[in-house]
Amino acid sequence: MFQGIVMLALGCLAVAEPVIASVAAGIYIGWLFLFSGPLGLVTMFSAHDASAFFWILLTSAVSLAVGILLIWKPDEGTVSLTLVLTAFFIAEGAFQVGTSISYRDVLPGSWGSLLASGITDLVLAGLIIYFWGLIIDFWPQSASWTLGLIVGTNLISTGLAILMTAIEVRNVGKSR
Repeated sequence: MFQGIVMLALGCLAVAEPVIASVAAGIYIGWLFLFSGPLGLVTMFSAHDASAFFWILLTSAVSLAVGILLIWKPDEGTVSLTLVLTAFFIAEGAFQVGTSISYRDVLPGSWGSLLASGITDLVLAGLIIYFWGLIIDFWPQSASWTLGLIVGTNLISTGLAILMTAIEVRNVGKSR
């Protein structure tokens, strides 16, 4: 329940200030890449064959470089992150829709919120793709607020789905 409430609150803040949320998302993801690069280099030494060694070396170096660039220039990173998040929202939306249908008998009171969250992700991805085609001339400028807005909307819909599922699980647990 706590996670859902926190996600709802952060989502509302991100929607209220989408440019700040875009930069924050870029910096956050940059730090994730910055940490994953050296961790990959450490695990590289456990690789027993040459192809795995070179693959891990390459991906670790790219992760490190991307992390440094995203932290150093977060505004420029919002364009590429918006495109990557569009792909993520397609995958997450499809997964949530499938999961909601699978769990509709187990959690009849909350499967609809999970379905709505998945549909929201798919609609967000569709809107980004649609508007990107319409405003291609304005794309780099619109990416400064698009990333924050879609992340905020995703946090709100996912937070609501988690909150509703937590309430339903608690109610199902009490009735047994």
